[in-house]
Amino acid sequence: MIEILDSLLEPLSYGFAQRSLLALMLVGSLSAVVGSFMVARGLAFFGDALSHAVLPGVAVAYTAGGNLFVGGLGAGILTALIIVFMTRDRKVKEDTAIGIAFVTMFALGIAIISTRPSYSGDLTHILFGSISGIDDADLTFMVVLGSLVLLLILVFYKQLLIVCFDPELGHVLRFPVSFLRALLLVLVAVTIVLSLQAVGVALMLALLLTPAATARLLTKRMSHMILLAGLLGCAGGVIGFYLSWWTNVPPGSAIVLELSAVFGLVYAYRTLRQRRRRTGLGVPSMPGR
Repeated sequence: MIEILDSLLEPLSYGFAQRSLLALMLVGSLSAVVGSFMVARGLAFFGDALSHAVLPGVAVAYTAGGNLFVGGLGAGILTALIIVFMTRDRKVKEDTAIGIAFVTMFALGIAIISTRPSYSGDLTHILFGSISGIDDADLTFMVVLGSLVLLLILVFYKQLLIVCFDPELGHVLRFPVSFLRALLLVLVAVTIVLSLQAVGVALMLALLLTPAATARLLTKRMSHMILLAGLLGCAGGVIGFYLSWWTNVPPGSAIVLELSAVFGLVYAYRTLRQRRRRTGLGVPSMPGR
């Protein structure tokens, strides 16, 4: 027991490890909360696109020696607003606008990074994150913006629910549907940027969707889903941190693998439970189901 406790406390004797753990807990829970709205709204493709669309801003900040958060945030918000503008009159479908913005911004980001001599190393750093590089200023920035995201979700919670589940009802109730859509996309962009240094561009989508998808298998109420997803995301950050420390794999990969394993177990449990329920009721299983 003492050995286990020592192994848990050992990483926390280092300042960078403490900051890493706090950052992973923050981005894990925040991404899961925002991701719950994405799962409800069917915005998985948008999350993937936006996580790559922040690359130009990050690339400009990285090559200029500036703040990665500020650069990525600017690119993410700009991309979200461009998508909202392109789909405002429904002449361009949302998935089409997202696809165009995604490939354009991602290609621009790669083009900017390729101008640096250390192109390969820089791209790896951005794609897969560098959690050990987070300093006190970065952590403070993440806490402030993360708190702002949660506050906006709390203030506009009912309106965001209606926009996610029934946008037409939002129009009937005279809600500012376009503003709420833009707000949700901007919140996703901010969350992605805050999580960028922890897990990188390549693995960001899993952090957004997997805890929310797992929570959706366990509960049908949106409020319960958000709370459960946040807890799963926070726990995933803690477990991923220790897995990364003990196995020397990137934290982002450890978190995603752990969250995916939990999703797989919950999915298997639900599937077995449904089959037993059908068997108990005498309902034959349908082929292919």
